[in-house]
Amino acid sequence: MKFKDNKKPVRIAALVIVDIVSIIFALMSALALRFDGNIQAPYLANALHILPILILVSLLAFAFTYLYEGLWRYASIVDLKNIILGALLSELVLVISATVFNHHLPRAVYIMYFILILGILCLSRFGYRFIRMLKRDFTSSNNAKRVLIYGAGEAGERILRETMVSNEISKQVICFIDDNPAKVGSKIHNVPIAGTRKDLVEVCKKYDIKEIIVAIPSASKKEIANVLDICKESKCKILKVPGIYQFINGEVHLNDLQEVSVLDLLGRDPVEVNLDDIMGYVTNKVVMVTGGGGSIGSELCRQIAKALPKQLIIVDIYENNAYDIQLELKKQYPHLDLQVMIASVRNSKKINHLFKKYHPDIVYHAAAHKHVPLMEDSPCEAVKNNVYGTLNVVRAADIYHTSRFILISTDKAVNPTNVMGATKRICEMIVQAYNRKSETQYVAVRFGNVLGSNGSVIPLFKKQIAEGGPVTVTHPDIIRYFMTIPEAVSLVLQAGAYAKGGEIFILDMGEPVKIKDMAYNLIKLSGYTPDVEIKVEYTGLRPGEKLYEELLMDEEGLQDTPNQSIHIGKPIEMNDEAFFKQLDMLYGIAYSDTDEIRNAIKEIVDTYVLPR
Repeated sequence: MKFKDNKKPVRIAALVIVDIVSIIFALMSALALRFDGNIQAPYLANALHILPILILVSLLAFAFTYLYEGLWRYASIVDLKNIILGALLSELVLVISATVFNHHLPRAVYIMYFILILGILCLSRFGYRFIRMLKRDFTSSNNAKRVLIYGAGEAGERILRETMVSNEISKQVICFIDDNPAKVGSKIHNVPIAGTRKDLVEVCKKYDIKEIIVAIPSASKKEIANVLDICKESKCKILKVPGIYQFINGEVHLNDLQEVSVLDLLGRDPVEVNLDDIMGYVTNKVVMVTGGGGSIGSELCRQIAKALPKQLIIVDIYENNAYDIQLELKKQYPHLDLQVMIASVRNSKKINHLFKKYHPDIVYHAAAHKHVPLMEDSPCEAVKNNVYGTLNVVRAADIYHTSRFILISTDKAVNPTNVMGATKRICEMIVQAYNRKSETQYVAVRFGNVLGSNGSVIPLFKKQIAEGGPVTVTHPDIIRYFMTIPEAVSLVLQAGAYAKGGEIFILDMGEPVKIKDMAYNLIKLSGYTPDVEIKVEYTGLRPGEKLYEELLMDEEGLQDTPNQSIHIGKPIEMNDEAFFKQLDMLYGIAYSDTDEIRNAIKEIVDTYVLPR
C-alpha cells in the first residue's frame, strides 16, 4: 500500500534553500581560497554579476538530475552519480556564464568551485543518511531483533541498508550467510559474512539470532526449499524476499518481506499454464460460475475476468463471499459486465430463471458442500446440495443450450469412504450421463487439496501455532496431494479448453505430502521446537477420512493431453436409464431425512465404502 508523502514539498523547499546557500558559499569560498582571503574587487564584482544566473540555472540542473526526488535516507551509488552530474552541470553554467557575459574569473576558481559544490552536495544529501544512522545506533536498544540475512547479494545488501536507516523498524542485522565460500570473512557495510549454509545453525546459536531473512530472489523453488530446510532447524523465525521480478523492479523493502509457507518447502516449481493461449474459448462469451464466492470459485472468476468475457455471472448462496468478489472485480475490471446473483443451486426454479435470463455459454459448477466430517454428520444435506444442486444446473444447461459445462470434482470421489466423496462421484456420473444425451459438452475436473482454501489444514495449523498449540493431526501416516488455488484453477480453465464432452480430467498434483511433516515444518518455520514448545497431538482419523486419496479409479485408464499436468480418465460404461431411476429414489430418501441415505448412495456408487 502506498501513502501520500505530505512532507515532500517541505523537504524540497528546504533542499532548495540549502542549495542556494551552498552555491553562494562555494563560489565565494573558491575566490577567497584563490586570493588567500583578500579577494580582488574586479573579480568579486564579476562573481556577483554571475551569481543570480548561476543559482537559477544550477537549481534547474539539480532538478534535472533528480536531486530533489530521492529519499536521501536510502542514498546510494546511483544518487552519487546524480550528484556528480549535477555538480558538473553547475560548473558548466559557471564557465559559460563567465564567458558569455565577459565576467571572467581565475581558472583555479572554476576548479575549486566544482570541488566545493560537489562536496557540499554530497554532504547535504549523504549527511542526512549518515546522521540517521548515527541516531539509530545511538538510540537503538537491546530489544532490537537480531537478524541474519541469508544471501550476501544485492537483495541482502538492500535489506541491510534499509535496516540501517529506518527508525521505525527494530531489527539489527548481525551477520550474513552466503553459499559462496569466497565471500566468507568479508563485510558488507561493516556486517560480516559469517559462513556458508553448513554453518548456519552454529552461527545462529553463536550470535543469538532470532530471525532469518532469506534474500535470494533469483533462486529456484527447489533451491529455496533446500535453504529453508536448513533454516528451519535454527529455531528462528524465517522471512523471505519476494520473487526476482519484484526485486528487479525495485519493489523489495522490509515491509514486503513474506512469511515462509509450507508450499516453499515442497520444493517444486509452480504448474505453468499459458492462459493467454487457451482462454479464447472464454473471450466474448457469457460465463456463469456457481459457488463463485468460494475459494475455487472466486479464483475462477478472477482468471476468467482477465480473458474479457462478454458477461460474467456469479451465483452463490453466501452473500458475504459474493459481495467480496464483486467489489474486487468491479475495482480491477470496471468495464466488466458483472452480474452477482444470490441463489441456491437446490432451487431449480431460480436456476432455470437465471439460465433463461442470461443464457450462459459456459458454466463452471463449483457450488458444493465439501467439508468431510460435517457431511458425515449431515449426509442428507450433502446429497441435496451436491447431487441435486448439480442435477439442477446440469438440466438447465441442457435446456438452455449451454455450450460447455465444467464440474469441479475431487479426488475424494475415487473409491469414496465418505458421503462427500460419494456425492461428488454421483455428480461425475450425472455429467457423463447427460453428455451422452445432450448437445452440451459436459466434463468434470478432479483434483486434490488446495493450499489456503476455506477449511484447509494450513490455516488451521497456523491458528493453532499462534495460540501456542497443540497442533492436531488426525494420523501420523496420513498423506494428501496439494496444489495452490491459482494452479488448480488455471488447470481447470485449460481442461475446459480441451473439453470434447464426457471426460473426467485429472490434474497431476505432484508428490503426496505427509500431513505430519507439514505440521512439524510449520512449527519450525514459526521459530518453535515441535513437541517441546508446540505439541503435536494425534486425534485419530475422522469419520469418512482416508489415510491417502486417489485420483484415478482402477477401471478408468488414463490418457494424456498436451499439458503434462492434465490427464483424462476414460468414461465408465453405465446404464443411464437405471441410473436416473436410482437418482429419483435417492431424492425421496434424502428429502425424508432418513438413516437409509448411506445405503441408497451405495446402490448408486458401488465403490463407496460404508462406515463400520
